[in-house]
Amino acid sequence: MIEDWRQRRAAKRIKSGDGRALKRLRWWQLPFRALFHLPLADGDGRQTVYAVDIPRRTDPEGGKARAHLYLDGRHHAESKLPAVFPVEGGIIEVAISAFGLKRCHYVTTAGAEHPLIPDPKSAEGRRARVEHEHPTLSRSISFLSVLMLLIGVGLNLLQLAEPMSRIPPIAENIGTFDSPIHLPIWLNLALAVGAALGSTERALRLRHSVLDHAGK
Repeated sequence: MIEDWRQRRAAKRIKSGDGRALKRLRWWQLPFRALFHLPLADGDGRQTVYAVDIPRRTDPEGGKARAHLYLDGRHHAESKLPAVFPVEGGIIEVAISAFGLKRCHYVTTAGAEHPLIPDPKSAEGRRARVEHEHPTLSRSISFLSVLMLLIGVGLNLLQLAEPMSRIPPIAENIGTFDSPIHLPIWLNLALAVGAALGSTERALRLRHSVLDHAGK
């Protein structure tokens, strides 16, 4: 029931497209644009290609980022994020986090989920190529991302617990906590940057968890 309500709400955010052509992804747009593709066969056996274009910027009118759906290279629809686009045989779900995409999936009417294919020239596509061509390197990068998140979030939360424990209601009921770690400001900033980089790398693979949210 909650999922149906969410989809109905998302459907109200959809606007019809204007038919403009999908522009090619340029190398200098890597930090500012994500592009994914979904080829589907229709009932007549003809292949239809959907594309989801997500500029990494907020909408000047509504203040929220938007996703644009293209059908066979023409602008078909757009929506504020999170977005749910009805397509042949199901829906496309798009959602973002503070560090990038956390979801861009095709969900069939039967409930099966399939991530869309990142454009080879996009940041997500380049990361996927590393995973395909250099799996050992890819696993090392993934491990390093999680490690940076764990260290950055863990140490900062540990230090944050001390001043929070001194809030009178908390101190009276639970007691105070003295953190065994006190890092200089520059190191705390470096850990925060490292955690953000780790979450950004995971977003390139559409990975997102509570840990990534804490890294914000």
